[in-house]
Amino acid sequence: MQVWDAIQTKRAIREFRAESLKTAEVERILQAGRRSQSSKNSQPWHFIAVQDRNRLEKLAQLGAGMGHVAGAALCIVIVVPTQNERTLWHFFDSGQSAAYMQLAATEIGIGSCLGTIYQPDDARALLGIPAGYQTRLVISFGYPANKAAAEQALQAGGRRGFDEVVHWETW
Repeated sequence: MQVWDAIQTKRAIREFRAESLKTAEVERILQAGRRSQSSKNSQPWHFIAVQDRNRLEKLAQLGAGMGHVAGAALCIVIVVPTQNERTLWHFFDSGQSAAYMQLAATEIGIGSCLGTIYQPDDARALLGIPAGYQTRLVISFGYPANKAAAEQALQAGGRRGFDEVVHWETW
């Protein structure tokens, strides 16, 4: 699959088959995140790869609309340094690593969905995140439970038109 094809076909997948991912697939996804670009090559992220069912279920309770995490084969929790002068860049860079991981997963037939942690202190306790670091972003991964539903979502589109979002030279 070409990158453009992955971009065109990537959709949020919230229901996964009850099947583990292969170790090579998990490592490929994590390598994609590790290889993403970052401001001033700071690489501020750490990734916690969660596959334990009990921990996934607990993690799913830490944000609204995160039920997809409980049924995932893998959840990657992105951790960055706590509030400082580079916090905005850390979150921007985290978003890039998330996009790289999701596109890498799409390429190999693995679905994914972003989630937001609303209870960061509980996540810290659950995952053993050290002082000086924070998390707000997770990505669930797994083989799509319903390929037909994924195809239907792809056909539905849901994106604003090119001319609605692109402005040339000025607004």
